[in-house]
Amino acid sequence: MPVAIEDYAMIGDMRTAALVGRDGSIDWFCAPRFDSGACFSALLGEPGNGRWKIAPRRTGQVRRHYRGSSLVLETRFESEDGVVAIVDFMPVDPDQSSIVRLVIGREGSVAMESELVIRFDYGVSVPWVTRVDPQTLTAVAGPSMLVLRTPVAMRGQDMHTVGRFTVKKGQTIPFVLSYAPSHLLPPAPGDVAAQLKRTEAFWREWAWRCTVSGKWSGHVRRSLVTLKGLSFRPTGGIVAAPTTSLPESLGGVRNWDYRYCWLRDAAFTLLALLNAGYCEEADDWQNWLLRAVAGSPGQVQIMYGVAGERDLAERELDWLAGYAGSRPVRVGNAASRQTQLDIYGEIADVMEHAHRGGLAAPPRRGALRVALLAHLEKIWRLPDYGIWEIRGEPRHFVHSKVMAWVAFDRASRAPATAKRLRDRWKKIAAEIHADICTQGVDAARGCFVQAYGSTQMDASLLMLPIVGFLPPGDKRIKATVRQIEKQLLASGLLLRYETASGIDGLPPGEGLFLPCSFWLVDNYLLMGRRREAVRLFERLLKCRNDVGLLAEEYDPRARRLLGNFPQAFSHVALVNSALGLLHAARPKERPRLQQRHQKSAVPADGAIE
Repeated sequence: MPVAIEDYAMIGDMRTAALVGRDGSIDWFCAPRFDSGACFSALLGEPGNGRWKIAPRRTGQVRRHYRGSSLVLETRFESEDGVVAIVDFMPVDPDQSSIVRLVIGREGSVAMESELVIRFDYGVSVPWVTRVDPQTLTAVAGPSMLVLRTPVAMRGQDMHTVGRFTVKKGQTIPFVLSYAPSHLLPPAPGDVAAQLKRTEAFWREWAWRCTVSGKWSGHVRRSLVTLKGLSFRPTGGIVAAPTTSLPESLGGVRNWDYRYCWLRDAAFTLLALLNAGYCEEADDWQNWLLRAVAGSPGQVQIMYGVAGERDLAERELDWLAGYAGSRPVRVGNAASRQTQLDIYGEIADVMEHAHRGGLAAPPRRGALRVALLAHLEKIWRLPDYGIWEIRGEPRHFVHSKVMAWVAFDRASRAPATAKRLRDRWKKIAAEIHADICTQGVDAARGCFVQAYGSTQMDASLLMLPIVGFLPPGDKRIKATVRQIEKQLLASGLLLRYETASGIDGLPPGEGLFLPCSFWLVDNYLLMGRRREAVRLFERLLKCRNDVGLLAEEYDPRARRLLGNFPQAFSHVALVNSALGLLHAARPKERPRLQQRHQKSAVPADGAIE
């Protein structure tokens, strides 16, 4: 079996990231960006597809932690020979991406081995390795170059680069691997001690800006640091995860590329950043989103590249065996071409929260809103592929319609907008609201359902009270939560929907979806069920790995994380649920912004005014 997903930790420099296993192996690294081709792809194949392992030659007990509130990882190996620590980090450097690995002797004398296998282009391209000087090697293939610097004698062996050495107490032996375009000279060596100091200081100072205090504040801070590590510093974009094709079901086909920026995450992320005191990051995210969607309203996508790229064509890498045999391995994401109505609501929510949070309005924000709503007015009655990006036939998903309502509802409250437009948008919002309450409710059970004409439940329906479509005390909302608990709750956590229905065009089966479970926490809190909210939140915290990271899903039987990792959506949901719980416990201490719950402009019985 491969290394378990939860046995990885992330290091990053806000341009790209790497996953480091408990065994000392870096099995995933894309350069120079999150969405670039990987040069270490063992995560999705085998060691021969690229990895960099540094570990004792004799195994023993392993413990690890992040240093303070940073992305500097320290892994401690204890054996009969002694104790050695490996400190892994990526310097916060504006010019290049490097992985620094410091092997530090703590006790005794430990025999170590480094094995470096570089395979560009997702594990397929073998580089030409050249020794520049006794401490420097370069590996070049096509446009890419990696430069290794270390005092350890490294040699070629079966297309690998290996070195054996011994570290004694008090010694620190550095390894530095830097990326550069192959047509340039190798980057100059840096002072690793100074780089470590600057990197720790950066993360310490960034985490210090967090304004959250009290219970769970440490968990919130770790999730925010993870989110910062998933941001692309040059543009402000935030990727959903640094990985592709980690499976939602081991051995299955639900394997997708998440190294892109989803509009769906936007409003959740903006709230988390603003309420935690990170206005600059929230402003960067707002500006990235509005740049990305600029253009023809009919061409708005659900996701973009980190710089706003639109061409995310999907292909399969048939030379990779997949994580735990989960194939196909995909890069790119065909869902980027789907129609998903909910993104218009997300954009509208971002605009409102940005305004209420005091962020400056980007140029043409108002004009963009008018153009997007004019387009949405034409298409909201059409079926779409929904929040879960199904690969089956489009449906009239209730969540999608609700978010279309959000788009018009929020815009109808927009300041500095002509009254005639606000009146029109309010009328359309009321029309959508009535349509949903008529066609999206199961009359027999009195609850909302996944899609018009369906009897299936969907955890996305938990968003209805969160976005203020109806108050949490409405009998239909209460019935919907009861049915979700009945149909989708398993081992204390939620499934997204009933995959056995075949609605998504894929084989059934996946893990429990962590963001949806956090939404249930939020619903419990809105309904005044605080004890249940706290209990579920504490259950979700136990799903994190030993360094506080979450994937997208969880398998309660195997007690394993599933899906791409670490997952921004899960960490944002954790932050927002924690902030809601903390505010409920200290109601006099108001957050910068309320959570997404809004008072509906339509009466609770769903009638049109």
